[in-house]
Amino acid sequence: MKIHKQAASDKQSIKRFVDMIIDGISGIFLPIVNILSAAGIMKGLLAGAVALEFISKTEGTYTVLNAMADSLFYYLPILLAYTSARKFGANPFTAVVIAGVLLYPDLTTFFADKETIQFLGMGITPVNYPASAIPIILAAGLLVYVERFCVKILPEVIRDFFTPLISIVVVSAVTLLVFGPMGTFAGDVLAQGYSLVYNLSPAGAGLVIGAIIQPMVIFGLHWSLVPLAINNISLNGSDTLLALMGPAAFAQAGAAFAVFIKARDKKFKTLSLSASISALFGVTEPAMFGVNLPLRKPMIIVCCAGGIGGAMVGMFGASAISFAFPGLATLPAYLGPGFGGFLISCAAGFLIALIATLLVKLGPEPVTGSNVKQAE
Repeated sequence: MKIHKQAASDKQSIKRFVDMIIDGISGIFLPIVNILSAAGIMKGLLAGAVALEFISKTEGTYTVLNAMADSLFYYLPILLAYTSARKFGANPFTAVVIAGVLLYPDLTTFFADKETIQFLGMGITPVNYPASAIPIILAAGLLVYVERFCVKILPEVIRDFFTPLISIVVVSAVTLLVFGPMGTFAGDVLAQGYSLVYNLSPAGAGLVIGAIIQPMVIFGLHWSLVPLAINNISLNGSDTLLALMGPAAFAQAGAAFAVFIKARDKKFKTLSLSASISALFGVTEPAMFGVNLPLRKPMIIVCCAGGIGGAMVGMFGASAISFAFPGLATLPAYLGPGFGGFLISCAAGFLIALIATLLVKLGPEPVTGSNVKQAE
């Protein structure tokens, strides 16, 4: 009996830890997802303009537009410093200053040349901080405890200005000496691990990711993939993981559109149509929670269609050249090798889900306002 209770307690502890990690990641990245997508679209359009020779990389116009598109990714640690501090309960402005230390031009120049900097007799390992995510998130987590310690021990008369002073010195030093190399190592391991799986079987990786990504959205687990995708783009200039998610998003749209065609209740038809349009633009939650998941069979079809489409994406070798969740508006972020195959795969996900949902018999429609009135 005690063993069973201990096992149940361990499972609850693991679940709470996982929930905490997922909640933390989503709370950090959710506030900047839209601006990340906007920057990703701009980078994709600019890459397309260069490929079609509408503009040259030597032109001043390209330089200015590239600065507009790339500035967010270069200064990503500053945005993450702010959102991480807000999520963890630290001073966001102190966190932003620490991020500024990591991106300071003199330091980045030394790091770009792979030169080790001596700091208080200790060597700082060269790290590429622009576009990085892990080091500044760890720094914001440490900042919380340093600030609490300062508030606890410092007299009130000097607390307001000595707390940020001590925090900046301590957290910046620890980040440069420990978190930076640690974050780089962790990012490299994650990227190499994913590359190993993907290279073993691109179609197999696509099949699995495409099939499970929408159920992951239900529990918020998809946020755990965001740092990996951003890290892949930072290291390799592109990311296949985001591309593998594409057909599943379009499958949600296809299934919801099929429900719109078959539904009898006017309000539920309207809901299904608007949810389908939303999913086409990459926001799948309305289609999933409002239409396909309550009806169950369409959600199962979405997973199957997403898996088939994901396998196709893997076969075509499509990838994202900048961060953006898949959708019609963000297609420019997927320009590059395999883009045509990516379009075909997303269309396949949409059509498979649409046709399959039209062919199956659906259960009772979820209760809407008009259904309630009819029942009354």
